[in-house]
Amino acid sequence: MRPEQWEIFKKAVRREKLDKIPMALIVDSPWIPGYLGIKHMDYFLDPELWFQSNLKILQEFPDIIFIPSWWMEYGMAAEPSILGAKIKFWQDNTPSEYNMLFRLEDVDRFPEYEVECDAFAGLTLHRISMARQRILDAGYILPMVTSRGPMCTAGFVRGTTEFMIDLVEDPKGAHKLLDLCTRVIIDWLKAQQKVMGDTVESIFILDDIVGFVNEEHYLEFAHPYLKRICDAFPKDWVKLYHNDAEVDACLDHLPDTGFNVLNWGKQRHITEVKRRIGDRMCLMGNVNPLEVAVRGTPEEVKDETLEVLEGSGGEGIILSVGGGTSPGMPRENILAMLEALNEFNAKRAAEAVATAR
Repeated sequence: MRPEQWEIFKKAVRREKLDKIPMALIVDSPWIPGYLGIKHMDYFLDPELWFQSNLKILQEFPDIIFIPSWWMEYGMAAEPSILGAKIKFWQDNTPSEYNMLFRLEDVDRFPEYEVECDAFAGLTLHRISMARQRILDAGYILPMVTSRGPMCTAGFVRGTTEFMIDLVEDPKGAHKLLDLCTRVIIDWLKAQQKVMGDTVESIFILDDIVGFVNEEHYLEFAHPYLKRICDAFPKDWVKLYHNDAEVDACLDHLPDTGFNVLNWGKQRHITEVKRRIGDRMCLMGNVNPLEVAVRGTPEEVKDETLEVLEGSGGEGIILSVGGGTSPGMPRENILAMLEALNEFNAKRAAEAVATAR
């Protein structure tokens, strides 16, 4: 993103007064290759194609803040690959992860990890170092380091079903795996920060598996580890949490972790989320990402966007879809969101002028 966009994003997160509500979209390899009509394998392995692809998206939609901006990733492969998960690549889809931790007690037998060298983490860091100066020279910055969360990483390494069973049948072993994953994530984020340089002042954690547990299990197996991650970085940084699964069990507690932005899914209406979160977090959402944003008409997208904006009350919100930008979301639907936002912002401005008189 451009430096001025990052300043707008930070002000929105801090709930400062803005003339206009901003719009931000999470974009990465599930959406970009399909949108541009290129193969995923080429996107991952051709540095020039990767650079030009991201540049084209940024230039095509200059009024949208893209998160995390120039995301160097191999789908969700980096974090689980550090801990030995098998990764399978496809020509026309993001990589698949296959768990290799068949017995939870084998966590103790894992070799020491080195995020700077291990598997796709090491490759990602090298690719960042290759592209960094060129990105800066083009007038953009790299403000955000990114990782899957502890439960998500544990689920990839152990197998999601197996890990859910572990929470009940072997909680001590589950905590041991979560502790390891949390240490990996903190080190992984700091390694990215080191390579990206001094423009970094934000972390972005994605963990949908948190949405698979009840409130009791959230408080035991997710909350303390999410808080550990936030506590490992400066208090004044932007800390964005993404979970587009169910957020009911964690919603009331998330502000206490240290995250100050929530990007959530379609399951909970913005009015409920806003009521429960209050002014403790900035909300980033919540247009239905699949049934509306991908499959809907521009008119339906515009109507839903206006409904979300009205539900927000025009405060404490960054307009987005409810989660990441889904594969297949077309240009006309992105523009429909922008059109609705411009109308809403213009209406707010007119009302403010009328009130001032």
